[in-house]
Parts: sequence; structure tokens; C-alpha cells
Amino acid sequence: MSSGNSISPLVITAGEPAGIGPEICLALADTLWARHVVVIADANMLAERAALLGSAVRFNVYERGAALRAGEITVIDLPLARAATCGKLDTANAQSLLDGLSRAVEGCLAGEFSALVTAPLQKSVINDAGISFTGHTEFLAAITGSDMPVMLLVADKLRVALATTHLPLRDVPGSLTTDGIVRVLQVLHADLGSKFRIPGAEIVVCGLNPHAGEGGHLGTEDQDIIAPAIAICAGKGMNVRGPLPADTAFTPAAGHADAILAMYHDQGLPVIKYAGFGNAVNVTLGLPIIRTSVDHGTALDIAGKGTADAGSLIAAVKLAAEIAGQ
Repeated sequence: MSSGNSISPLVITAGEPAGIGPEICLALADTLWARHVVVIADANMLAERAALLGSAVRFNVYERGAALRAGEITVIDLPLARAATCGKLDTANAQSLLDGLSRAVEGCLAGEFSALVTAPLQKSVINDAGISFTGHTEFLAAITGSDMPVMLLVADKLRVALATTHLPLRDVPGSLTTDGIVRVLQVLHADLGSKFRIPGAEIVVCGLNPHAGEGGHLGTEDQDIIAPAIAICAGKGMNVRGPLPADTAFTPAAGHADAILAMYHDQGLPVIKYAGFGNAVNVTLGLPIIRTSVDHGTALDIAGKGTADAGSLIAAVKLAAEIAGQ
């Protein structure tokens, strides 16, 4: 990655202040990335967390165009409504976290930042504050006016996309449509080419049911909804095949795949997390900005104890920079 001010920095939102997001952001000060990232957070909260952890990290107030310095965390200060306590969620701070995301997106759209990297949020506390929130993916799509965001998880060469995201399992079959799967595959195919520089990407599609429906004996969604979507995309010149049983799609028997499309959250995520937990990255496709994120949650139980691993955040920063061409 190049240095200096010739490129726009990446922006990081520090996530739930009661969780490990702030401390994994602090860990960036000891890496080469300190000169290339800006963190949006409550500056006092970051300083308090650093003191709690015995960290001597220095802080720098962000000024657009000013040089970022190694060994420091450059901060856009966005004060919380109430002081954060490790491990204790507070609904009073929910809106400020979403305000931070909005500030980051505005900066990305304006060219102030080259990409957005997000530390984890706690969905429950935002909803408990009376704010409807199903996840980063959906929120970012809404504020950027994107109608087809696609969640992609990356662990080295393994890439797993999701046809549906944060839904109860009972709602998944009814949410699948041929048109919806076609649109997801189109976004996945396009962004594998534009963001990951894989022209003509090979995509394997999982079935919904065991054995991909067993010819309709274990469910008809595979033959009635998923297979027609694959046929439509193949007719458009996309290199896509399936539906394959999920227990086959992730094995060498399925052949080479640049990406695998899973039908629902827990069909795809267990595999990617087993393959690369701690170093996997969540990428949101279909947005007008680049967004990556960690592959883990807020880890409230270890917040402030100094045991959090920043590996996934570092991987997310690195991938965001690569996608941005830095």
C-alpha cells in the first residue's frame, strides 16, 4: 500500500462501545495501517479504553488532507450520549452509532474516504432503543439508496455470498424468488469482476433443501425457484451452476468456484468461519462504496480485558485497501 497523502484514507467505525470494537481499533496503532485509517468514535471513550488496557497509544484529531502519523490513532470525535462501560449495553448510545455510520458513508460518497471498514455493532441494543435495525448490510443499503446489497464473506480464496441475510430460518423459503436470486447473482458476478478483478467468475449455487430437494421429494424450492434463476443467469453468459446440495457445494467434488452462493445465513457462515475464523472478512456488494467488516460480534464478555484479537479487523482493512486499489 502506498503512503502519504496521495490517496484518501480508509474510515473505520468503532462499533458498539461496550464491546471489543474500540480496542481492536486501538490495536491498529501498532501496525502499518495507522498511517492510512481514520476512526470514527467518541475520543474520550477511546482514551479511557486505552488507559484501561495500559496502552500508550497516542491520538490525533482528524483534519481532512492532513498527514496521518504512524503509531497514532487519528479520530473523528463523535461523542456518545452516555459514557460507555465495558460489557454493559446502553440504549442511550444507539443513535450516535448510526450517526457515525452515516458520517462515514457521506465521506466515502464524497471521496473523502476510499472505503469503509466497520467494527461490530450489537443489533439488540439498537432495536431496544426503538430504532429498527437488522444489520449493517441493510442499513448501509438504505442510506446509499441501494436496492440489492449482497453479503459476501471472504477467507483467503474462499468466498461465500448469501441470497438472504438476517432472517429467521422459518422465513427463508418464502423470501426466495427466482427474480431475487437472479439479481443477487448479477451483483455477485459484477462485483467479483469489478472489485475482485475476476472476469468470468465461476459461481456455484447451493440448494435450499437437503440433497437440493431430492427431485422434489425434500422440497420443491430447488427445482421451482433456484434452478430457473441459474438457467436465466447462464443464458446471460454467466458461469454459474447448481443448485448443488450444500454438503457438496463446499467440497472439492463441486469443482472450482470463485464464489459460492448460499441460500441463508447459517448455511454459508459456519463454513467460512471454520475456514478462517479470526481472519475472515465480511464485504457488502452492490453498494456505491466499498465496505468491509470483521467476521465476529461485539464479544461483550471479553471487552476491556485485553484479550481481543484484532486479526479480522486488520484483514478487513487490508482487503478494503486492495479493493480500493491502494
